[in-house]
Amino acid sequence: MNEVLLRSLTPSVLAVLVRRGADFAAAEDAVQDALVEAVRVWPADPPRDAKGWLVTAAWRKFLDATRADAARRRREERVDEEPQPGPAPSADDTLQLYFLCAHPSLTPSSAVALTLRAVGGLTTRQIAQAYLVPEATMAQRISRAKRTVSGVRFDRPGDVATVLRVLYLVFNEGYSGDVDLAAEAIRLTRQLAAAFDHPEVAGLLALMLLHHARRAARTAPDGSLVPLAEQDRGRWDTGAIAEGVEILQAALARDRLGEFQAQAAIAALHADAPTAEETDWVQIVEWYDELAHLTDSPVVRLNRAVAVGEADGPRAGLAALAALDASLPRHTAVAAYLHERDGDLPTAARLYAEAAHSAPNLAERDHLTRQAARLNARRSR
Repeated sequence: MNEVLLRSLTPSVLAVLVRRGADFAAAEDAVQDALVEAVRVWPADPPRDAKGWLVTAAWRKFLDATRADAARRRREERVDEEPQPGPAPSADDTLQLYFLCAHPSLTPSSAVALTLRAVGGLTTRQIAQAYLVPEATMAQRISRAKRTVSGVRFDRPGDVATVLRVLYLVFNEGYSGDVDLAAEAIRLTRQLAAAFDHPEVAGLLALMLLHHARRAARTAPDGSLVPLAEQDRGRWDTGAIAEGVEILQAALARDRLGEFQAQAAIAALHADAPTAEETDWVQIVEWYDELAHLTDSPVVRLNRAVAVGEADGPRAGLAALAALDASLPRHTAVAAYLHERDGDLPTAARLYAEAAHSAPNLAERDHLTRQAARLNARRSR
C-alpha cells in the first residue's frame, strides 16, 4: 500500500466532493472513510485509477451518511408528530443508539468518539476539540472504532458511565459550539434519569440545567460573548436554576459524590449569587479541589486557578497557574485575566492578543481581541 500516494490524493478528492455539493466537514469524514476502505481493499485488488476510485468511494460514503442522517431526522419528526396513546413514553430510539454505540468491545474513549460522530452529529474536528487532541488523531480513533464494531453484534449495550460522558460532551458542544445540541442532550439526560436511579445521572442533569439557565445572557445583541461577571442575571432562567438545585441537593444527599455532581455544585454557587461580587469563591475553590481529586483533569486545575485568583487574589491565582502546562487550551487567556486583575495591563494586553490567535471559535477570538484593545486604549490615555 502506497501511503504517500493516498496522502497526495486526499486534497484533490476532498475538493471534488466539495464541488459536488458536500459541506467541508462531511466531505472530510467521507474521504477519511474512503481512505480506510482503500487500505483494506487495495493490497489485494489495486485500482487502475486511484483518484477515480477514491472519489467514487468517498462520494458513496457521503451519500450513505447523508441518507442515514435524513432518515434519522424523518424518524424523529414522525415521533414528534404522532400522538402517543395514554401515558406511554415516546418511541424515540436515540438514547438506545447511544448505549449501542458504547459497545463493550470498545475502549471508553473510542466509544464516546464513535457515538458523538455517528449519533450526536458532531464533526471530527468538533470531537477533537472536545478531547483536546489533533483532528488527525481523532479521525484515526473513530476509524479504528468503526473497524472494531463492523463485525460484532450489537446485542450488548454499553455502560451508563460512557453514555453520560457522551451526553456531557454533546451538551458542551451544543452550548458553546456551532451546532445547537444542548436541548437535545438535556432531553436525553432526562430520559436517562427516569430510567436509572443513579446520583451521577442526576448530577449531570442538574449541571446541564444550571448551565443552560444562563444561556440567554451569554451573548450580547451583536453576538459577542458576555463574561459571567458581566451577565444580566435578570435574564437567567430561575425555573431551570431551581430545578437544577433541587435535583443536585437530592443527589448530594446520597453521599456518592462524582465529577458531575461536583461540577453542578460549582454551577449552583454561581447561580445562587445575586451579583458577581457576592459569589462564594472560597467554597468554589473547595469544590474544585474535590473535582481535581476525582478527575485529575488539567482543565479542572486551570479553572481552579481562576477561582483561586478570585478567592485569594490574582497573585495566588497566577501561582496556581504557573504549575500547569502553558500549552493547555485557554491557559494564555486565564493568564491575561489574572495579570489584568493584578494591575499589569501591558502584560495582560499582550496575553489577550496571543490568546485570540489560538481561540477555538470566532466568538471567543473576537472577545479576546476586544479585551486586548480595551486595555491598550486604557494605557494610551
